[in-house]
Amino acid sequence: MASALTVEGIDLYYGAARALKAVSLEARPAAITAVLGRNGVGKSSLLRAIAGTHPVHAGEIVLGGESLGKVPPYRRARLGLGYVPQGREIFPLLTVRENLQTGFAPLKARERSIPETVFELFPVLKDMLSRRGGDLSGGQQQQLAIGRALVTRPKVLILDEPTEGIQPSIIKDIGRALAFLRDEMDMTILLVEQYLDFCRALADRIHVMDRGEIMHSGPASDLDRPEVRRHLMV
Repeated sequence: MASALTVEGIDLYYGAARALKAVSLEARPAAITAVLGRNGVGKSSLLRAIAGTHPVHAGEIVLGGESLGKVPPYRRARLGLGYVPQGREIFPLLTVRENLQTGFAPLKARERSIPETVFELFPVLKDMLSRRGGDLSGGQQQQLAIGRALVTRPKVLILDEPTEGIQPSIIKDIGRALAFLRDEMDMTILLVEQYLDFCRALADRIHVMDRGEIMHSGPASDLDRPEVRRHLMV
């Protein structure tokens, strides 16, 4: 089965500092792939490279069989890549409705509507359409950020630490939403995460990073192996 998203030997630098070292991984169709590791090992840099917000110095990123090369972020969105950044990055002064409508940018005019799936997965958003984004709780803002990405009709959804700073009840809601997107909508999902139980329950495959490199790749059950866990211990 061909991968929906493939990363092949990418290097990424911040000035003279090498953040990613020949990183390779794949996100398979209709599956959840998790990238784990301690703080500062390059996980967010990997997602920025995939999203196109930071250039790579070597290697290749392939989305749906198409090499992304120097393709800018807005064109990657048009090709079916949805990105939920760390920290959510919603617009605090815009309403929930307006925040969701910012997802229209890569869409053709006839596609510019908010899918009902967004409200089925996150009913609270429907109740708060006229409320400003900055007035929502952290968990509600995370749901909004995921909903905004879903408005773009992604084939591949990448998320940077979706459980960070979120209350347990909303973590469960997000987990159910991601499982639904995989199981019922055949969406490919790649998420960066530090919450091991969330990944163990949800992920099909894992990649463990340390110091800018992939140290282990395998099924989520490998999280119970001591040689894998040592890369995750603080």
